[in-house]
Amino acid sequence: MKPARIIVLVIALAAGGVAAMLAGGGGEQKPQETVKVVQVEMVDVLVAKTNIGTGQKLSPAELQWQPWPVTAVAPTFIRKSNMPDAVEKLTGAIARYAFVLGEPINEAKLIKADGSGFMAAILPSGMRAVSTEISAETGAGGFILPNDRVDVLLTRREKDDKGDHFVSETILRNIRVLAIDQMIGEKDGQKVVIGRTATLELSPGQAETLALSRQQGTMSLALRSLADAKRTETEGSGEDSPRNRRGINLLRYGVGTTTSVK
Repeated sequence: MKPARIIVLVIALAAGGVAAMLAGGGGEQKPQETVKVVQVEMVDVLVAKTNIGTGQKLSPAELQWQPWPVTAVAPTFIRKSNMPDAVEKLTGAIARYAFVLGEPINEAKLIKADGSGFMAAILPSGMRAVSTEISAETGAGGFILPNDRVDVLLTRREKDDKGDHFVSETILRNIRVLAIDQMIGEKDGQKVVIGRTATLELSPGQAETLALSRQQGTMSLALRSLADAKRTETEGSGEDSPRNRRGINLLRYGVGTTTSVK
């Protein structure tokens, strides 16, 4: 082998060795930095499991506990550590404002059954809550309870050329009772309530009929059977009935006449 070729081979081998040393990390290595993991303290917060609309009654299906960073928990949030039975306590409450999925539950946005505003929350859209005085004699002896159905009767004195006499008629039919006094539901199994006022669920036209009729005589409530409470009866109770437009139909000796209410 020629000396020139030997010299080139030696130089190539030396260069290859140097490259191998560099590739193998023969140089100084920089120390690796340690990443510090910070643990975030969490707490269970009551949130909406689904979208909850305004006026919707809450049930366990709409509520759930969800971990939440302690630093992000507002004072208005419900913590499991403070109220472990919150789901049971809030069941039946009504949403005054809407909640979106995952939004923390705020008690200020709820209406409880014994709280103010509950009547407005349970009242169907377009209906009115109107109260009328009752007694044991005019309220079916106290057997009328909230959510019962009643007919409203008007009894008044009439005077004509034959003398004074009383007439009575049913002015509203199949009306839902919202409350007796301030009781809006059965309490402690109570079956009889002798109250002084009954709050009825009425349409605007029915509310006008009741207000006008109350000035004419004595109002009485007739309790309806549960068997026919679901029947649809509009006679004498619709907003477009003749009574609501012109007056009250009176019965005189079995003969019906229409008299304007003044």
